[in-house]
Amino acid sequence: MRLSFLDLVPIVEGGSPAQALRNAADTVRHCENLGYHRYWVAEHHGMSAVGAAATSVVLAHVGSGCDRIRIGAGGIMLPNHAPLQIAEQFGTLDALHPGRIDLGLGRASGSDPRVAAALRRTLAGGADRFPQDVQELMAIFAGDPRLGYTAIPGAGAQIELWILGSSTYGARLAAALGLPFSFASHIAPGAIHEALAAYRETFRPSPMLARPRVMISYSVFGADSAEKAQSLASSMQQGFVAMRSGTTGRGFPPPVPGFYEQQSPSDRRLIDDMMRFASIGTIETVASDLRAVIDRTQADEVIVSSPIYEHADRKNSIAIAARAMQLAVQS
Repeated sequence: MRLSFLDLVPIVEGGSPAQALRNAADTVRHCENLGYHRYWVAEHHGMSAVGAAATSVVLAHVGSGCDRIRIGAGGIMLPNHAPLQIAEQFGTLDALHPGRIDLGLGRASGSDPRVAAALRRTLAGGADRFPQDVQELMAIFAGDPRLGYTAIPGAGAQIELWILGSSTYGARLAAALGLPFSFASHIAPGAIHEALAAYRETFRPSPMLARPRVMISYSVFGADSAEKAQSLASSMQQGFVAMRSGTTGRGFPPPVPGFYEQQSPSDRRLIDDMMRFASIGTIETVASDLRAVIDRTQADEVIVSSPIYEHADRKNSIAIAARAMQLAVQS
């Protein structure tokens, strides 16, 4: 059972992108020291609280400060890019940090229509080309002469490819191509069992992968007391409520003790639904929750996120998740 970490490179209220990137470099070193298998960042655009828009640049930055942990994108939103550009970027990363680069590919835009237009890729038809773009990218990395061009860097790069998804669409594509599949539990928690079943039932072995391999995302808000953990989780809860109301913040918000109890019944139901794949509590609670979610999903790997306002609290939660996973697999 592998444990990995997903970092949204949070820009907190009162903070800056520079601080968020310094924190990311510190986080990847922390994860490496704790024995995490991989560290991923996710492409988002036009979001005041997320600092990983230039995903490959962020990976080059954090990769220079660690030695063993795998680093990668969880993921690159392929409709925003030409496959050749991504092959060159991740081929460069492989040249800089050989043998430890992952590339998770997503079908969403990671932005709204205005930002997507500013990226000079249209939403119309972009997502529908996703399977073809994935296959083109695979051919570029393989150096397929039928393409008529060669990516340098890129061709021959040893990149571990993943398909990301929150529905059966990505699950079936990953199965058809014989690639590992990572389910975004934090986006569509209610769809996880159907998606994983579709992936496992339709998986076709490939030169890259002989049997299905599943990763699930999972949020952990670990602290030395249950009360502190509940307070830490309120920053993420504020984000869910803000999304429903259509309001935008000025960065990732600080915790508000008692936030959940102050919400309307409908907002509490929203929070409960979106946080079905989250653990809030001490190491014992997190270990029990991890054991339960592994049993339910039969996942091969869990990639945790800890969207927490204070960097020191976030590092402590990451350490609690690592110790909790050890307890979970021993139980």
